[in-house]
Amino acid sequence: MNKHRQNPFINALRGIFETFRSERNFKIHLGCAALAIALGIWTRLSASDWRWIALCITVVFVLELLNTALEAVVDLLSPNYHPLAKKAKDAAAGAVLVGAIFALIVGASVFLPKLRAYFFE
Repeated sequence: MNKHRQNPFINALRGIFETFRSERNFKIHLGCAALAIALGIWTRLSASDWRWIALCITVVFVLELLNTALEAVVDLLSPNYHPLAKKAKDAAAGAVLVGAIFALIVGASVFLPKLRAYFFE
């Protein structure tokens, strides 16, 4: 095997672990995902509800990874302040925010009826 050829799966895992290590927001999203999974187990979600929760978790993680990658590239290409660099970074952060709001809305629509039934009925 060619020593210069790297395993793309290992590189992808390295990217995820490095993002986890260096990005506070990724850790927050991971905590929220763990909470959603625990709550899903506790409330015995249906298969359909699990698909929505899994989609939301995946979307937020993908957006956070892409945001981190874009920020690194922008920092590399524009180490000094530039309005276009700021625009790119703000837009990527905005994409994560949109995904997180979507996840919050879906999570509320899945979990609130179950929690209401458990605590108030």
